[in-house]
Amino acid sequence: MTDTPLPAHTASRNLAGVAHPTRVRILALLRTDGPTTATALAARLGLNSGATSYHLRQLAEHGFVADDPERGNRRERWWKAAQDSTAPPEEDSLSDDTGLGVAYLRSVARVQSEDMQAAVDALPALPVTWRAAFDLSDYALRLTAEAAAELGAELHAVLRRYSADAAPLRSAADGTARVTVQLQMFPDLGDAGR
Repeated sequence: MTDTPLPAHTASRNLAGVAHPTRVRILALLRTDGPTTATALAARLGLNSGATSYHLRQLAEHGFVADDPERGNRRERWWKAAQDSTAPPEEDSLSDDTGLGVAYLRSVARVQSEDMQAAVDALPALPVTWRAAFDLSDYALRLTAEAAAELGAELHAVLRRYSADAAPLRSAADGTARVTVQLQMFPDLGDAGR
């Protein structure tokens, strides 16, 4: 984990640093697995260390990652996430001429989709108890924008509670596994403008 509890802000000035699927993936790995080197990240992602170093430098330039001064030496540079999370893009970056707000969200959606596909592919090999816990469901609701925001806030509150309750279990313990919860809520495109 990182030292800073506040989320990274995604304004037009720094979205270029994270609006790429590889950078979203690198940032997620640094947040979940902790500090590491470009070489270790490259091996994990199936990239060469030069490409990984480039992406890390871009993330650093825009404030998403930083050197980890407690690790490394002259030959080995360690990186860590600068914040525990990333805030959604600021409103103006979703409609400005750069398109970076939407590009960032596309990158996040791509990474989440790839993670879900990998989970589905791995499902047959999981123990029965974890297969029973697997969930891939959706609910079609008719809500106002205000009610949708309220629902999202309630769901996030539940997830924060589980996250706080799991704090003592940060390291692997018997019967536990890291669980990813993907929360997606969006209006049906045919109804959104009404």
